[in-house]
Amino acid sequence: MSKVLIIGAGHAGGSAAALLRQYGFEGEIVLAGQERAPPYQRPPLSKAWLKGEAGLEDLLLRPESFYAEQNIALRIGVTATAIDAGGKTVTFADGTVEAYDTLILATGSTARKLTLPGADRPDLLELRTLEDAERLKAVLAPGKRLVVVGGGYVGLEAAASARALGAEAVVMERMDRVLARVASQPLSAFFTDLHKKHGVEILTGAEVAGFEDAGVRLADGELIAADAVLVGVGAFACEALARTAGLACDNGVVVDETARTRDPHIYAIGDVTRRPIPVHGGVMHRLESVPNALEQAKQAASAIVGRAAPAPEVPWFWSDQYDVKLQIAGVPFDADRQLVRGDPASGAFSVFHLAGERIVAVEAVNAPADFMGGRLLISKGAPVDDVLLADPAVSIKAVAKTQA
Repeated sequence: MSKVLIIGAGHAGGSAAALLRQYGFEGEIVLAGQERAPPYQRPPLSKAWLKGEAGLEDLLLRPESFYAEQNIALRIGVTATAIDAGGKTVTFADGTVEAYDTLILATGSTARKLTLPGADRPDLLELRTLEDAERLKAVLAPGKRLVVVGGGYVGLEAAASARALGAEAVVMERMDRVLARVASQPLSAFFTDLHKKHGVEILTGAEVAGFEDAGVRLADGELIAADAVLVGVGAFACEALARTAGLACDNGVVVDETARTRDPHIYAIGDVTRRPIPVHGGVMHRLESVPNALEQAKQAASAIVGRAAPAPEVPWFWSDQYDVKLQIAGVPFDADRQLVRGDPASGAFSVFHLAGERIVAVEAVNAPADFMGGRLLISKGAPVDDVLLADPAVSIKAVAKTQA
């Protein structure tokens, strides 16, 4: 009977193990991960976990007992160090060796490091793991001041949680706006105003020169005082292990639409992959999201058991900040213009990204109907009427042009 070894016990790896059993796989499954916790949800780390609204049991993907009940060998706190693709074995840091018939790499991503004076200080914080979140949570309290280096989604979510706990928060971004790499200008402006209204100081065009005991030193010499500093400037795919196996890597492990690498016995899923996105013409891209992890877990599990491939999905993402729910569908690779539907000042609006007559992405703020409708229209590739799309009084279902 065959054996599946999964390296990485995060959302992708944990889901793949469960799906294999759900799809009828009867062979041996070993799920191995570096962290000392069973597979858990990471998105709440910057929100509910920091604010004390969720405990470990709330974060777990499944109760720890699930793995024993499903005959899944869960090895936590272990680090894979090398893959022998020819011999079909994986060596771990503790000296143990696991054989496999099929290998799934779900090694995720790791925080990008800054190469600046003081960047190696042990008191600098990241927010990728449960352990990171516990360290951050311990320093957030009334009267404390958190400085966040990097104005991305995780940094903004952490700032919102800090304010909810009574701490001061400063967000520093070297670009001219927050979310510059991942969101439209209207969305950046909305979230800048939102955070300022909640007492967060936003510093854009802020070039960091180094880190000191008292805080963050800027290139112009100014010192931004801090009790705690969180660095969130992006992430790298954890592809080193894949490279030891001779797998193709290009800002992520390269896989096909079944999540298979160029080695027919090795799959890769989740943040670590560079994958084709069928609804965007098969363009290769690395996605960092829970929906992507789940979609690729389904792809790999289906291929392994010989089940029909799942239908391609539209990539989607979300972020919760204060009382605002942001939902994004699609990626605006080939967009040639943007259209704002609704009034940002009202707190509910959407930004649609279009290529010709097609919607390729939508950013919906407190607008779930726009998100769901936009996601469906992206999937169908349906042409839309700009005038109707811009009018929030018109149902999103009614904006598609009638086919002749």
